[in-house]
Amino acid sequence: MLLTKYNNWLSLKKNVSNTHLKWQGSEKSIITQAEEIHRYLHNLDAEFYLLKTAAGIALAKGGELSTTGYDCLGSIPSLKPESIGNDEFKNDHQTRFAYHAGAMANGIASVEMVKTLGKQGYLASFGAAGLPLKQVEAAIQAIQAELREAPYAFNLIHSPSDPKLEKSCVDLYLKYGVRTIEASAFMGLSPNLVRYRAVGLSRNGNGEIIANNHIIVKISRREVAEQFLKPAPESLLNQLVSQGAITSEQALLARLVPIASDITVEADSAGHTDNRPLVCLLPLIQALRDRIQQEYGYTKRTRIGAAGGISTPSSALAALAMGADYIVTGSVNQACLESGTSATVKDLLAQVDMADVMMTPAADMFEMGVKVQVLKRGTFYPIRAQKLYEIYRKYQSIEDIPAAERQKIEQEMFHKDLHTVWNETREFFQQRDPSQIEKALKNPKHQMSLMFRWYLGKSSSWAKAGLEERKMDYQIWCGPAMGAFNEWVKGSYLEKPENRQVVDVANHLMRGAAYLYRLHLINGLGINLSPFYKTYRLTL
Repeated sequence: MLLTKYNNWLSLKKNVSNTHLKWQGSEKSIITQAEEIHRYLHNLDAEFYLLKTAAGIALAKGGELSTTGYDCLGSIPSLKPESIGNDEFKNDHQTRFAYHAGAMANGIASVEMVKTLGKQGYLASFGAAGLPLKQVEAAIQAIQAELREAPYAFNLIHSPSDPKLEKSCVDLYLKYGVRTIEASAFMGLSPNLVRYRAVGLSRNGNGEIIANNHIIVKISRREVAEQFLKPAPESLLNQLVSQGAITSEQALLARLVPIASDITVEADSAGHTDNRPLVCLLPLIQALRDRIQQEYGYTKRTRIGAAGGISTPSSALAALAMGADYIVTGSVNQACLESGTSATVKDLLAQVDMADVMMTPAADMFEMGVKVQVLKRGTFYPIRAQKLYEIYRKYQSIEDIPAAERQKIEQEMFHKDLHTVWNETREFFQQRDPSQIEKALKNPKHQMSLMFRWYLGKSSSWAKAGLEERKMDYQIWCGPAMGAFNEWVKGSYLEKPENRQVVDVANHLMRGAAYLYRLHLINGLGINLSPFYKTYRLTL
């Protein structure tokens, strides 16, 4: 739903066409100069009339409809950014806007970013993926200390190689009463997700089911979306009840609601993505939601949002016009002052064009061949990561790799000998998950995988820390949206990375979408505006 209400302009258009209404008011309230009209169009709080005068189309502030005066072509209502999008999304997540700043791993979607956006009524997810549990817990405490009633969410990334970590994160979220999580990289349901959802279910005094724990899941595949649109499987619920993880009453209620409160349709985005086109994927998932909604007769339907490639007012409006209940941004937020990455990375992102990205093996799902979208400009990382995956596929162990190839890995990629890399890898997993070491000692191919993942994992840390000596090995998650944003802000104060603030960017995206939508309303009245008016101005 794009707007909550805009019927007044439609009814007026009909009346005007039928009765040839006139406008009457002070001549001083009529604007005819192009520059002044353009400036007034940016006042989204103002309603105005469109008049036909001897000098051409004019804009009138105030006045009233009459039987005498200037010909009135129609009126345009005020349109605040807060009125765009789905009201239930805003109510459930206590936001002012149908806007979500998505999670970016390793704390790139930082505590500061979440707090800054939350204070202004924007929902943002903390990037918990890849961080130690103690750091995630500290982030929860810091965010909750300041955002008592304001919106916030925490990321839960699927960890097929480390299910204990996923469970521990859910334990933390339940312990601290985190009401919204953003689930990412899931290819199916896990007991941890089902437990989080079920524990938050209850009935109010009227017998209505209340969901206190909301799951926003990012998907790019129909078969995955279907699982989250349906209630939890009976087998998982029975398993959780038998383990004492949920009560029988919670299991009963979980059979009556979908797993997800919101599904974010993730198109061509940074990080984990299938590079699907939004114009194909969004309608497909909306239709799937409607079919499952009808099948199960939920009292509350799952909302569908849009992500991937949204970084300009035009792309934001396009997603909302297609029926997205909310929009999600990612890449553009990483380039803002509040993000948890380095100034070096922010400078690189400010130079990105749309074609400066590519897919490369993912550190967290390396063995499975899963890929993520990263920046290729200014770094050799994506090529080197792909080379490591090819070697992994070709050989059964480190010892099988030809000596010349091993030397290249050590000197050009790792900058360390393989023995040292294995020692560091073993030390890491002794703290994180000792079972991985046991498996590696029995399976040389798994040992090789862990060592290659050392490089893939370190590369994002080097980028976040801004280590100059490892600049050519930076792993920077980035989608084509970054290039579109840079092109949009070229020549404005937002062109410089030191001026990019996350709330400022969000405000301009939402205000710009509202501005462009009002132009569409004008066009709907049969008025073809010149290109001069079709530019939303970026001003402080």
